[in-house]
Amino acid sequence: MIDYAVINPATGETLATYDTFTDAQVEDAIARAASAATTWAATSPAERANVIRRIAELHRERKDELGAIIVREMGKPIAAAVGEVEFAADIIEFYADNIEKITADQPLDIVGDGTAVVRRAPLGALLGIMPWNFPAYQVARFAAPNLAIGNTIILKHAPQCPESAAAIEAIYRDAGLPDGGYVNVYATNEQAATIIADPRVHGVSVTGSERAGAAVAEVAGRNLKKVALELGGSDPFIVLSTDDLDAVVQNAVDARLDNNGQSCNGAKRFIVVDGLYEEFTSKFVASLAAVSAEDPTQEDTVLGPLSSLAAAERLQEQVDTAVSQGATLLTGGTREGAFFAPTVLADVTPTMDVYREELFGPAAVVYRVADEDAAVALANDTSFGLGSYVFTTDAEQAERVANGIEAGMVYVNLVLADSPELPFGGVKRSGTSRELGLLAADEFVNKKLIRKG
Repeated sequence: MIDYAVINPATGETLATYDTFTDAQVEDAIARAASAATTWAATSPAERANVIRRIAELHRERKDELGAIIVREMGKPIAAAVGEVEFAADIIEFYADNIEKITADQPLDIVGDGTAVVRRAPLGALLGIMPWNFPAYQVARFAAPNLAIGNTIILKHAPQCPESAAAIEAIYRDAGLPDGGYVNVYATNEQAATIIADPRVHGVSVTGSERAGAAVAEVAGRNLKKVALELGGSDPFIVLSTDDLDAVVQNAVDARLDNNGQSCNGAKRFIVVDGLYEEFTSKFVASLAAVSAEDPTQEDTVLGPLSSLAAAERLQEQVDTAVSQGATLLTGGTREGAFFAPTVLADVTPTMDVYREELFGPAAVVYRVADEDAAVALANDTSFGLGSYVFTTDAEQAERVANGIEAGMVYVNLVLADSPELPFGGVKRSGTSRELGLLAADEFVNKKLIRKG
């Protein structure tokens, strides 16, 4: 049984609990979303854009309220939590602004007389299964493009984000969606499987762990439903050359500590060419060691607690196992409750568990490599393929490395550069789909051919 509750990770206090839906409530949610799909699809793109734009406006108007909820639920520092809500608003507004482009016919050059176009039509009601690490942003990047197309949303949020789930549902309702256009469900995993199997539901998107993605994909496959997966990552941060090592180190720190180290596309493996390894590692360790985990409600806090005591205990076990298997602990490795000290491991080899794992928290692994080829080989020696980061002063090298890395995203000489117009997603065990950008609106859509003689 899933228990929906707000448990403040900074204090361990249970602040609120929410009843899991009954089967009758789940059935009502499906029926309402399916009914609204007909109404919503029949509205013009301009009408849909007006509602979607209002959703963005309400996110901005309620950003302080939503940000405070996020802090209570998963420990994100308050400044970052409010920033997340503002970014969610930017994402939603992007789809309102681009709805004509998203829904426009695509003319085709054909052999013979007549015309042919591809017309994008909605599929209907969709299920979104969202994670706890970005309670507002993740919902926005799933819901907004699909509402723009004309689909409706059934949203199962993470069990530790029920307050965010309710507040976000209120925004979509208050913005003027038809009843059932966006429906929150406090559902169990078994009830989620029932929703996926229901013929009135036409697809499912999940952001989360490999285990969750595999379980959802299995159910979707049995029921011949389209599934979109955005899963974990162990993104490489490759340093090949630089004329400002301090700036590169700061980028590395920012990329590892973002969201308390709990971003799927956060840099986690720092792969440094031999000539820069010693100096980079020394500065990186010193910079991380200078950061302490603090009260997330304070405006100047950089690093808060992990999302839960269980998350901190999992990370502690991973770090302890790595050390027991021969890794060198350069800093950190300790915790107080859910607060985890910034941690750096070195001398990690392929025989160690941590070599293959994702570290979801403020813990990094540094690797020394001989050259560019060795860096790319190490970067690709993982089951993940979400994002990656490359730092070099050589433009041709940047192109070679970007082409060689097996990942859905490559960022050259910058970090934390996500933007509403840029597609987000991975390959290998990191997922199968794209969110954000115009590509997100092509995931759950009927690309209907209309051929006229």
